[in-house]
Parts: sequence; C-alpha cells; structure tokens
Amino acid sequence: MNKNELRNEMLQCIEKNILPFWLKFQDEENGGFYGRMTGDGVLVKDASKGGILNARILWSFSAAYRVLGKEEYLLAATRAKDYILEYFIDPVYGGTYWELDCKGNPIDTKKQFYALGFTLYGMSEYVRALRQRPHDSVSEADIKRVIDICLNLFTCIEEHSLDEVYNGYIEACTREWGEIADMRLSELDANYPKSQNTHLHIIEPYANLYRMLSEELRALSEECKVKSEEFKLLNDSTVDSAKNTNSNSSLFTLHSSLMKVETALRNLIDIFCDKILNPDTHHLDLFFDMDWTRGAGWLESYGHDIECSWLMHEAALVLGDEEVLAKVEPIVQLVAKASEKGLNADGSMTHEANLDTGHVDDDRHWWVQAETVVGFYNIYQHFGDEAALQKALHCWQYIKDNLIDDELGEWYWSRDPQRNINKKDDHAGFWKCPYHNSRMCLEVIERKE
Repeated sequence: MNKNELRNEMLQCIEKNILPFWLKFQDEENGGFYGRMTGDGVLVKDASKGGILNARILWSFSAAYRVLGKEEYLLAATRAKDYILEYFIDPVYGGTYWELDCKGNPIDTKKQFYALGFTLYGMSEYVRALRQRPHDSVSEADIKRVIDICLNLFTCIEEHSLDEVYNGYIEACTREWGEIADMRLSELDANYPKSQNTHLHIIEPYANLYRMLSEELRALSEECKVKSEEFKLLNDSTVDSAKNTNSNSSLFTLHSSLMKVETALRNLIDIFCDKILNPDTHHLDLFFDMDWTRGAGWLESYGHDIECSWLMHEAALVLGDEEVLAKVEPIVQLVAKASEKGLNADGSMTHEANLDTGHVDDDRHWWVQAETVVGFYNIYQHFGDEAALQKALHCWQYIKDNLIDDELGEWYWSRDPQRNINKKDDHAGFWKCPYHNSRMCLEVIERKE
C-alpha cells in the first residue's frame, strides 16, 4: 500500500464509518448527544452524560470540519459546544462538571483536570474550525466567547492543578477547588495525585491552544499591520498606547495569553523529559506521589508510550524552538522504540503490563491501535524510518480486519489475542468516544511529506 492509498482509506473510514455513527448519536429529546450504547448495540437513552465523551465529540467534529469542510460536521460540533457551555461549565466556580444525568443535571461535580483539558482541546479546535468559514459568515463575538472559555479553562488548570512546590499537575479537586480524597480517573486507575495520563492530556490541549492563539495573533497582526514579534519589545508606556484602540488592545491581550501558554507548554515538555520518562527503560511511568516518587508498581503502558511519543513531539513542533526540538526528538524516538515491546506479530499493540505481578492486558484496545498508527507514522514522517511506516501500515491492516464495525458503525472496544470481540465494554459511552480513531484518520490525511 502506498501513502496515497492509505490516505484514501482513512478518508473512507472517517466519512463512512466513524462520523456517521456519531451523527446518529444525537439526543433529540434532551439535547446534545446520548450517553451510552452497550457493546451489543443497545442505545441507553437515559444513560448519564460524561464530560470526556462530550468534549471529545466536540473536538472530533471540529477537526473534521476544519480538514474536510462538510457542513454537517460543523453543525454537530456546534451542537456539542452549545451543550457543554449550557450544562457542563460550572457557572459558579468555573471549570467543568465530570458527569450529568440524561437531562443535563449535574450528578458528579468534581473537577477532574483531565476533563478540563479535553474541554479546552475541543473548544480551541472549534475556534480553528470556525476560521475555515468565509469571514462574513463568522460572528466575531461568538469566536471571542469561545476563546474566553478556552482561556478561563487554562487559568483554572494553572491556578488549581499546578503544583507550585514540586511542579506538575494534580489530578482532581472538589467542585469548589478543594482537596479531594479520590483522585482517580476511573476504577481501573491507582489513586495517586499525579499521573502520566493527565499530564499527557494537558500538554495536548495546551499545544492546540498555543496553535490556535498563534493563528489568531497572526491574523489580527496582519489586520492591524503590526508584526506580532514587536510585542515582545513592549514596555509600560507602549502597553498603555496599545490599549488605546480596540484592535491593539485585543492584539496585546492575545500576545499576553500566548506567552503564558508558551511558558506552561515548555514546562510540560520538561516534565515529560525529566520526570515522567523512565531514563532506564524509556517507557513513561504512570503514577506518582506529589514529589514525583513513582507509585503503583512497575507498570508499562504501550499505548500511552506511543501516543506520548507523537504528542510530545507535536508540542515541540508547535513551539518551533530548535533547542527544544533538539532535546525532545531523540526522546521521541526512544519512547516510540520502547513501545515496540507491546507490538504483536499480527500488527496490533498490547495495552499494558504490570511487571511486578506479571499480568499483561493483551487485549487489542481500539484506542491503542489508533495511536500506534499515528505514532509510527510520525516517526516515519519526521525521521525517515521506513520500518516505522511498515509498523503503522501493519497495525492499520489489523484495525481493518478486526476492529471496524461495518454493521453498527464505529469500532469495537477491543478483541482478545484469539480475536474474540469484546462486547462487555461499551460501543459508545463515557470512555468510548470518536476522538482516537477520528484523529488517526485526520492526522494521516493532513500530514504532508
């Protein structure tokens, strides 16, 4: 298979399999999208609605519209955006609720920073999507509102999650931003104050926020006939004069926000390189105490390793700093290489392993396979590694043969090593979302040689 054929197959997958399923998942009675479909294909109309699912739907349809330009994708993204703003955003304390009932009433109001990160990811991508429309069809007031939501979410994460003593980001707070005893994302996770997974899904939206703000700044700079680089030279007197006009005030505010996000993004890259990366194995450790002592035993998550390899690389590429890239790119390749420990002869990637107990979760989870394709394609694209391209293609073949559900649409949750379909877990739900597989398709479609 050549790369053009791969892109064509990705286009077919996202447009004929993934997104049509989610377009039909719209809840016409209560608004937004339904909360669950069982592994047997039974729609649970009264299921609760998770913040993760709704934020990932927002991101998926926003990105699909930005890349593919189909109006129904923007309509679905707008539906998700409107529902999140009306029901998931906490109007009193800020941030987002974790879970609502089917009517939109909060039933779990904790502030899980993983969820705030995904909401930021979706909202920032929605702004990028709107910018693909003709200028006279876009409401600048609507865009400004979403940008303000993005910056408010960023501020919530920085003010309430960032550890000023040991650095890094804690997992969760109460609704009022107080301490919470159970910080776990799910029952499958260990209860530690810091995790690789949450850091991964904070660096991801921060990189997208940085990209979106940079695009907004460039566009406004051209409109104001001011080079954005000149704002690095601002002093107190020129700040005052810059605020004398609405355009210059907006330009200054955008630049100031961009600099804050840049600082946070640089810090996150350092955290991954210096704290989360295990220097002996080049895998990413999973759980940590506040002082970065590794907890929960010797765990390896091959899906997170390969996902992290390209998301960390993306963050460095978005910054465009050669010194940062020089530090990150060798690590990117080492982490991707370490993840190969989870590769199987059929092209699939094993989920994770506990080396203390010897237990291996060798089911072929849908999201792990999607990230495997992108991660190895990234290694091929940037480092000319033909073997990595073959790994991506081999895994894609496994996906086509084993995970794509041609009857219901979407993908199965997983198959076991004997290729039995997992129907115990959801076909769609709190954790089964369109983002990993739709992003895989869009990444391959968008990437240039």
